Amino acid sequence: MTAYNYERRPPTAAQREARRAFKEADAKVAMSEYERTQAAFHANRERLRAERLAREAEAAARKRKT
Repeated sequence: MTAYNYERRPPTAAQREARRAFKEADAKVAMSEYERTQAAFHANRERLRAERLAREAEAAARKRKT
């Protein structure tokens, strides 16, 4: 029977530096995606709010006429 020895070796300095660089890059991409999503959400919410207020103002104006 063969005994497998899976010893975990600590990462080298180059591996740690590479992991750190990739982690930072991934975090920047994730934050920019989040910021774009939030900006689109807020813009859409404001557009819908403006439409709703316009409808409510129109309904109020019609109600005053009658």
